Amino acid sequence: MLLKMVEAKPDEPFVRYGLAMEYRKLQRMEDAISAFTTLIDRHAGYVPAYLMFGNLLDGLGRREQAIAVYDRGLAAAEQGGDDHALGELRAARDGLK
Repeated sequence: MLLKMVEAKPDEPFVRYGLAMEYRKLQRMEDAISAFTTLIDRHAGYVPAYLMFGNLLDGLGRREQAIAVYDRGLAAAEQGGDDHALGELRAARDGLK
């Protein structure tokens, strides 16, 4: 169903986020990584994706990739003035030091 929604609304970030999260839930990690990558490449300002994507990568032992995603998310949160997300992303990023 989510794939059909993405096809119907390819420029809707929330639908792509939902797809990435569903892949994650189903343990289809490479599909989740691909979906998150597409999401943040197309919608760099969709801040919620960065924390979940970084957490996914960290959980898979891809520390350097997680750091890069968190850093990109920090920039997006700062640019968007999202202080709550900024705090969450900073805490996640600092936890990887």
